[in-house]
Amino acid sequence: MAYIDVDLDAFDDDELLQEVKDRKLDLAGKIEEECEHLITAIWLKRRVGVDYQKELDELIYSVIGKIV
Repeated sequence: MAYIDVDLDAFDDDELLQEVKDRKLDLAGKIEEECEHLITAIWLKRRVGVDYQKELDELIYSVIGKIV
């Protein structure tokens, strides 16, 4: 996996916000809805003893951006 170092100080707030808008990233709402959906799916599967590892991995990635 390749990593690129980016100094966010090189961009002003308006540029960063414009980039988010251009990419159509409603981060707060999207992450909240996605996490709630995944947590509900994990809870339902856990209640009946079904493997929920895939949903848990997706939740981890959604929240902290790390692949397990």
